[in-house]
Amino acid sequence: IVPIVMAGVLGIYGLIVSVIITQAVVPPTQADSTNSYSVFNAYTHLAAGLCCGLSCLAAGGTIGILGDAGVRAFGIKAENGRKWFWDGSGGMEGDGDDVMGGGGGAKNSAEGANKLYVGMLIMLIFSEALALYGLIVALILSQHNYVCN
Repeated sequence: IVPIVMAGVLGIYGLIVSVIITQAVVPPTQADSTNSYSVFNAYTHLAAGLCCGLSCLAAGGTIGILGDAGVRAFGIKAENGRKWFWDGSGGMEGDGDDVMGGGGGAKNSAEGANKLYVGMLIMLIFSEALALYGLIVALILSQHNYVCN
């Protein structure tokens, strides 16, 4: 569930940037139809949106790959490395061979699974930092303003 929540946060980053950019866009005045929204503002808002969007895309791909691999490895380790689905025993418990190395019983399996979970969580947090950096740069870019006279 952790990768799913972290991927949802990426969408919130995009929502934040879009609301900030939308607030900065001003329509032409009705009296004389002059436009105060400059091309400079348009390009900085485009750059802010692309910066946030592409960094969230990269972070989302990373979170997806790490989450998939981590959940699969955590499941194998938590089940003490039984590989009944590989040995063709038709769903029986298997021969007790350990996929992840070293028998050691349930205690070692639980400790190894916890260490694996902590490592996966740290990698997910650092991949989320990619999107956070993109959000920070997008916020800085969206604050630049040039008013046409």
